[in-house]
Amino acid sequence: MNEQSSDLRETVRQRYAAAATAVTEGAAACCGSGPTAVEVDANFGSGLYDADERAGLPAEAVAASLGCGNPTAVAELRDGDRVLDLGSGGGIDVLLSARRVGPTGKAYGLDMTEEMLALALANAKKAGVGNVEVLKGTIETIPLPANTIDVVISNCVINLSVDKPAVFAEMFRVLRPGGRIGISDVVADDALTSAQRAERGDYVGCIAGALSFAEYRAGLEAAGFTDVGITPTHAVADGMHSAIVRATKTATTATGPGAPAAHAADGSCCGVSACCTPAEEAVDPAVGVDEAKSAAGCGCTS
Repeated sequence: MNEQSSDLRETVRQRYAAAATAVTEGAAACCGSGPTAVEVDANFGSGLYDADERAGLPAEAVAASLGCGNPTAVAELRDGDRVLDLGSGGGIDVLLSARRVGPTGKAYGLDMTEEMLALALANAKKAGVGNVEVLKGTIETIPLPANTIDVVISNCVINLSVDKPAVFAEMFRVLRPGGRIGISDVVADDALTSAQRAERGDYVGCIAGALSFAEYRAGLEAAGFTDVGITPTHAVADGMHSAIVRATKTATTATGPGAPAAHAADGSCCGVSACCTPAEEAVDPAVGVDEAKSAAGCGCTS
């Protein structure tokens, strides 16, 4: 990573660390006033979620919402899904995902900011959810094994990345065959140059670093995704839009050692539960994991 990219990443980290601190300090203030919502305009933040979705969530999770959409509303989450939220912040989308996938599913939140991670952990504890795990790391290097996630979501974070091809490649790697993405992000009109995007807003404001519609589609397809769809929802600046981004990692029918494993609705594959993760176990307790996979003629890619 060059010096300019490192500086941009640090600027982003500082901005979101400050946001988390503002929410936390507001919640700890006297007089029971509750957490202070991070100041954003009407195109960003918790107002993009329905009241019934916000109900029952910790106030701090709602106050820390900085996204440009509602990815959980478009990701078609199902019972038992394993969901990964890139740039999970205070955890609003992780908690909503955990609700939707139920106790047999799991929601992972990935963030690089210590302050946001601490806030998300506190919010998960307050919400009383047991199927959430918060991970520290960057969205360009996801700390999860390949072929283990059913759905990747993200809310106005990919535009902040300094290496978007790496993000697309990592999303594709961690998704199981047949897995999908449901993302909210800022996207620019194809006619706008990089300089023109920068004129409309800064990098940490989710504007200057946004890809165009054509660039976004090309990036996802270069990573291997199919069925790419990018649908604008509302304007966030002149020629800049919040958009819903969907795509699929095509399922494969390959079998044999090293072939990607196919997952059933209960999260099992080849007679193994929690397939291709450190927690995998044979469904039949009378046999071992290796024996179960060998009998089914499949394995996991690294």
